Amino acid sequence: MKSHRGRVINATDNACQVLMALQELDGAGVTELSEELDYSQSAVHAQLNTLVENGFVVKEGTTYRLSLRFLDIAQHVMSRFGNFDIIRSEINSLAEKTGEVAQFTTDENGKIVYLHRAQGDNAVKTGSFMGKREYLHSTAMGKVILSMKSVEEVDSIIDQHGLPEQTENTATTRKELFERLERVQKQGYAIDDEESVKGLRCVAAPVMASEHEHLGAVSVTGPASRMTDERFESEYIETVKNSANIIEVNYRFS
Repeated sequence: MKSHRGRVINATDNACQVLMALQELDGAGVTELSEELDYSQSAVHAQLNTLVENGFVVKEGTTYRLSLRFLDIAQHVMSRFGNFDIIRSEINSLAEKTGEVAQFTTDENGKIVYLHRAQGDNAVKTGSFMGKREYLHSTAMGKVILSMKSVEEVDSIIDQHGLPEQTENTATTRKELFERLERVQKQGYAIDDEESVKGLRCVAAPVMASEHEHLGAVSVTGPASRMTDERFESEYIETVKNSANIIEVNYRFS
């Protein structure tokens, strides 16, 4: 059940739920949405008509889908990260160099958000995709980002999302998480040691927008059988940090 931190306009909240349901269902009709959201068909129909009129939804027969207007909105949001072509190019290059899955993520509302992902020749399925949100405490990218926040900010995120166990290796107590974040601060990078998905390991490094403000994180993910401690030390850590630095320099001076 959702909890609201302030005054909420129900009609707007309902419209947001309709949009998210259309995304989840990859399009739907009035009846399906009514059942999915437990709204009356008349309420769903009114919301859809409003969204169609404003260009956020298109109607194809009896099916409603999200419109391409969201691409324009997405491009506008991505412009906050400077020339995103540089990020895209560097992540693609990182995937090619390592043969694994390379990713660029940022954080929003206490979770990481994947903004770009590329697969190398040996990449395995990781479940990540553009726009996906995941917990900060159980991912290498998330721990890098948390390590740059104040204790108060981290506590606020814990209050909001908790520390749910993803695998037996996940930090599920405040003490354990802060110990890991302290290690990340000292090292300048973070490792996900099968903390998010069993069988997958990941290394991530921060990308700084300025001396005191982070832009996001760069990471490489692969199977634990290949992502060994030895390869972390001899290859992955420096390669990931170098890619993060290239993005950082281009962002600051573009």
